[in-house]
Amino acid sequence: MRNFLKGKKMWGYVKGTYVILRNTNEGYAALIGVWEANNVKIITWINNSIEHSIGTLLVKYDTTKMV
Repeated sequence: MRNFLKGKKMWGYVKGTYVILRNTNEGYAALIGVWEANNVKIITWINNSIEHSIGTLLVKYDTTKMV
């Protein structure tokens, strides 16, 4: 999974270097939308690549860093 996410340039979400922004500057909503979309993609990829029994344990997490 690490290599796959590095290839997609999304490993920073899991590592914690790409964090949700807390700002009110112009364009903030668009940046949050991109961050949330990428975060959900990664969670979906992880869930699709693991056993169902493990996936049920991860469902409580909201961010990929927490997973």
